[in-house]
Parts: sequence; C-alpha cells; structure tokens
Amino acid sequence: MNSHDPGEVSLQARNVTFDWSSTPLHWMPTEPIASHTVSALNLLLPEGERWFCATYTEALPLIADAKLREDVLGFIGQEAMHAETHNVVLYDYLDAHGVDPRPFAAHAEYIMRKVLGPRPALSPKAQKQQLVERIAMIGAIEHLTAFLGDYALNSHWDELGGDATMIDLYRWHGAEEVEHRNVAHDVAMYFGVGYVRRNVAMVIAFLGFLVLLLRGTRYIVTQDPNLKNRGYVALWLGWMSATRRGALPSLGRMTKGVARYLKPSYSPENEGSTAQAIAYLAKSPAARAAHR
Repeated sequence: MNSHDPGEVSLQARNVTFDWSSTPLHWMPTEPIASHTVSALNLLLPEGERWFCATYTEALPLIADAKLREDVLGFIGQEAMHAETHNVVLYDYLDAHGVDPRPFAAHAEYIMRKVLGPRPALSPKAQKQQLVERIAMIGAIEHLTAFLGDYALNSHWDELGGDATMIDLYRWHGAEEVEHRNVAHDVAMYFGVGYVRRNVAMVIAFLGFLVLLLRGTRYIVTQDPNLKNRGYVALWLGWMSATRRGALPSLGRMTKGVARYLKPSYSPENEGSTAQAIAYLAKSPAARAAHR
C-alpha cells in the first residue's frame, strides 16, 4: 500500500452546489468538439446512475455480508447524488444554451429502464440470472468510470482555459468514482460473475459507451449554431484531434484501460489513487460551498 493511501474509507454521499449561469456552451474555448463530448455525458449519466441505484437496491436483500452491504449503501447514496446533479445540468446548462436535452434523455431512459431494466415476466430463476447480468455490466461500467474519473482528476482542462465550474463537476464526480471503485467489482464477485461473463460485459459496455457518447456529441453539435453539422466520421476525426491536444483521453489509452480489466489478475485498486480522490473532495469548490 502507498504510504499516503488512507486504506478503506466509509462511502458517503456529498451534497454539492453548482452555479451554471456563467458557464459557456464551449466550456473549453478552443475545443468545441471536446467540450460537447464531455457535456454529452450529462445526457447519459442521470438515467445511467439511476439504473445503478435501482439494480443495487434490488440486489441488496440478497447480500448477507455486512461490510459489502455498507459499501453498497454508500455507493447508492453517491450515485443518486450524481444522477440528480447531472440532471440539473441538462436544464440549467444545456437547455439554457438552446440545446434541448429531452429527446436524448428520453432515449437514455428507454435504454436503462426497458432494455436493461428488470424483467418481471421471467421466472424467479431467470430474473435472478438477469439481475446478475446487470451486476456484471455495472462492474464493467464502473471500471470505465474509475478510469475516466482518474483522467478527469489529472486532466489538462485548466491549461486549455476550461470553465472552473464544469471542471469541478467532473473532478468531484470522478473523485467519487475512484473512491468507490472497488464496490461494483466486489458485488460482481459476490454474485459469482466469472471471468468470461465479466469480460463479455466489458466488451459490450465499452462499445456501447463509445456509440452512445458519439451519438450524444453529435446531438449537441447539431444544435450548436456556431458549429457546422457534422457526420459521425467527421466527429470521430474531431475526437482524435482533440485527444492529441490533451482535451480528451486517447482511444489507445482507453483501450489499455479496458485491457487491464480483461486480465485474470485484475484489481480495481490499480485504477487511480484513493488519496488523490479524497484530497480533491476535501477542496472541491462545489462540495465546500454546500457546507457553508
């Protein structure tokens, strides 16, 4: 263990307050595509985080381990706060800049609640297996969010002139993803998600994430009066260009992050630093404002 690592921490939801009245649509002034790519996460996160909470609330009565139950309850609390905070961004930020989030948010709701939601018509045994499939998927997604959280904490957005409020949003969220990065993997292992199942879930999650993020980016671009409407190929090239300038994580770096998950020896402990995450959470302007 690193001498600065605090070890196991008690997971607690932190109230945060953000003021979006001064944040421009191009919150990285010279990186409009990267700005919209990161902003597109807001189109996915509210329903995604609610899906996490609903799935783990369903799983909680089946968890007998007291420590894991405590971690899951802390995880649910943090994810619920993430969902509500990013939901506010949809309207106080995107809608205020003329980007109507409702159609895409409805699409995300359909995916999370209908496609990936529980299936009460199934037999009890099949429902349990479908729950385990969702738990496997959450384990894979939480690896991605821990990776992205670590990226946000160490990003070059400040050097690119990024808006301080938007940077704080993603660093606060990212720090909590790093802080609770063990929980989803521990839950998956508790429910018997094996090596093959968790890796199949990762491949599906990673490809699905890229597709939905690309679609979300294009959705915002088409409503930005200062940008020409671009097809998916042009946007992909825009992504690649932004990664070379440090505005987004490169596809190679993300692929290596995914590859770490595929190893039999995978451990969430190797993704990010708990000490760094807690240090940021102690100084986050949004978290501090909420306690004044």
